[in-house]
Amino acid sequence: MRSDLVYRASLKIENHFLLATTVMQAVRKLHINSTRTEDTSNRVLADVAEGRYVHGELPEIVPPPAIEELLIVPSI
Repeated sequence: MRSDLVYRASLKIENHFLLATTVMQAVRKLHINSTRTEDTSNRVLADVAEGRYVHGELPEIVPPPAIEELLIVPSI
């Protein structure tokens, strides 16, 4: 059952890491202590599959700055 929910949710959010992050954040915010965590995660996955949760765009990847050449000075 949950694998079907994950599959349907992954049709809305194709990036699996972003899907996991979105679901985890929603479960943390929506979970009520008197209910099972599994039920909350199933409900969130169903909501994602129906398009109720949208994810933000991923930030643009910026390459790290170039490392300057290492100058080796021989010791005298």
